[in-house]
Amino acid sequence: MKRFILLFLLLVQYNSYSQDTFLAEKPPVFPNCENVAIDSLQQCFDRNVFEHIYKNFKEPQRVHDEKYKGEVVVLFEVDTTGQFRVIYIDAIYKELKEETKRVFSTLPKIKPATYNSRKTYKQYSLPIKIPIVNQAIKTQDLAKENDISKLEQQSKAEFDNVNADLKAFEDKAYNSQLNIQFTHSDYSRFDRSINLVGTNSHTASKPFMYDEVSKYYDFKAEKEKLKKETDTWAGRKLWNEHLVQLQGKDYWFTVDPIFDLQVGKDTDADFSSTYNNTRGILIQGGLGKKFNFYTSVFESQGRFAQYVNQYAESLKAFGPDPAIIPGRGIAKRFKTDSYDYPVAEAYLSYSPAKFINVQFGHGKNFIGDGYRSLLLSDVTSPHPFLKLNTKFWKIKYTSTWMWLKDVRPEVVADKAFLTKYIANHYLSWNVSKRLNVGLFESVLWTNSNDRGFDINYINPIIFYRAIEFETGQGAGNALLGASAKYKWNDNINIYGQFILDEFSLSDVKAGEKSWKNKFGYQLGVKYFNAFKVDNLLLQFEYNRIRPYTYSHNTIVLNYAHNNQSMAHLWGANFSEAILIGRYRYKRWFADAKLIYGIRGLDFNDGTDNFSYGGDIYRDYNDRPFDTGVEVGQGIKTKTFNGNLQAGYLINPASNLKVFADISFRDFNPEAETTATFKSNTVWFNFGIRTDLFNWYFDF
Repeated sequence: MKRFILLFLLLVQYNSYSQDTFLAEKPPVFPNCENVAIDSLQQCFDRNVFEHIYKNFKEPQRVHDEKYKGEVVVLFEVDTTGQFRVIYIDAIYKELKEETKRVFSTLPKIKPATYNSRKTYKQYSLPIKIPIVNQAIKTQDLAKENDISKLEQQSKAEFDNVNADLKAFEDKAYNSQLNIQFTHSDYSRFDRSINLVGTNSHTASKPFMYDEVSKYYDFKAEKEKLKKETDTWAGRKLWNEHLVQLQGKDYWFTVDPIFDLQVGKDTDADFSSTYNNTRGILIQGGLGKKFNFYTSVFESQGRFAQYVNQYAESLKAFGPDPAIIPGRGIAKRFKTDSYDYPVAEAYLSYSPAKFINVQFGHGKNFIGDGYRSLLLSDVTSPHPFLKLNTKFWKIKYTSTWMWLKDVRPEVVADKAFLTKYIANHYLSWNVSKRLNVGLFESVLWTNSNDRGFDINYINPIIFYRAIEFETGQGAGNALLGASAKYKWNDNINIYGQFILDEFSLSDVKAGEKSWKNKFGYQLGVKYFNAFKVDNLLLQFEYNRIRPYTYSHNTIVLNYAHNNQSMAHLWGANFSEAILIGRYRYKRWFADAKLIYGIRGLDFNDGTDNFSYGGDIYRDYNDRPFDTGVEVGQGIKTKTFNGNLQAGYLINPASNLKVFADISFRDFNPEAETTATFKSNTVWFNFGIRTDLFNWYFDF
């Protein structure tokens, strides 16, 4: 067992070395080895250590009396000053450990190891034979006796060379093509830095990659500011480092556990408490300079506030499973009143050239500078995607292809969910050092006529509306959009979006509020370092979407996935005002959010079964009227959501946080039905969480 412990310690330290050397790396050098050829320096070092042990090691009397035969395994290092230091000793007798420490303490101070001509420390694991023999001579004699060829020696050392390739971990993620985990709270840390007047950054297409943001925000320096001084391995792993962090010559990777352990109380629920129990693992890394990978696997059980549970069950897919957890996926029943919902997200990221990046994976994307997006949001479940980012001059062009599911019973064929596809293009142009303009287009189609993923939509620069007419208007649902951002100064940004699903100029001129005018818009402002308080962000945002936007006269061609919208989580037929405040101080954080909105919901009471335009999964063929259509029609519902969360960042490397929050929700429809009724919720919650994604409970 002790040998396994020693092996584990070697792996954890991530700095094991073999007997081979590389041109960029030199082992420690004894004085009598200074004129030795570089490829023989390691052998010279080994020989000096073995000879010193042979000449100075005195077998303890107890070991001699008991005629012990075995070995002592010692883990030691030569530090950056050339001093030998024992880290760990594995021996059956206490006397052997003490003698080993004594012998190593008598080793002289030598020239330290170097890497790229810079001093570094180096660690070794060494077995000492008992009774003592001159292992340096035995090693040389054995090589001569067996007449091992140089090629055979290299072959036998191949496995050890893997360890020899290990280097001190350098946080290469911060300059990689990995995505920065997208949470609104964490992105606020560097939001001001990438939005300074004069930067040529593009901030709408999210998540960002580290190498995009690192030009404006020094991740390593900020992490160093948060570093806690600790001398123990456990302390470093808890406060500062990844659980496993390994780096070689052409590769690196990290491994971290994932936790989301929460417990809370909903004052409006008839059960005792809410909870969430998520465990998982996150692995990310890089191979060479151009290829990166990421995967996270979650296993979760939970019971949420009553309104969340009700909403999750209203999203129920075809089949026996009772709910879809919003933003996560299909859930099985756990016990009698909880849910079991596993989730996996992963992607590969490759940059064949400086100006282009390709990602293929299973996850979510977002387009916009606001809290909400009317173009593409991350409120739905993860899904397969292929994304192409191209950057040059003042342009960033993002093409995203996505594979989605419609899981409703009415569209299921042979008990299989309906597959549909979306192709999105977003062009971001920095018109000046203050003004950015974006253009957006999207088309959604299904596997009609067994055409599958239509080759017409692979071309990354084609106009989809033209192709939609070529393949037939019923073949797809096209959306057009635009965005803009103006940097008033370094601390104030004004932003907005416009989405157009359908537009009739003649009906607009008629002034009759036609149902055909399906569009929405967003206006917002961000105030960084508000009122001269560092790290205080204030944000105001207004969103308004007319009825029937994102829906289609064909039941399956709606802009949605897994019964959730691909844009705003409220669907359509609403207006909404949002006020957000975020503050950071060292590892402490606090976020506050207030949302007030007016929504129009359907009656569906057996008498009035019309579609009033809020449910994007309904076609609009059963609308109650063609003119006089206005936002909030149907059951006019006033909604207020408030949330206050505060917490402490335990580990910046894994983004592990401890937090407490309180949410207030008032849902007040003018008329009540079996599916729409008044509720007033106060939800207290606290826990510990690896913060990796946005989770929206403000519906």
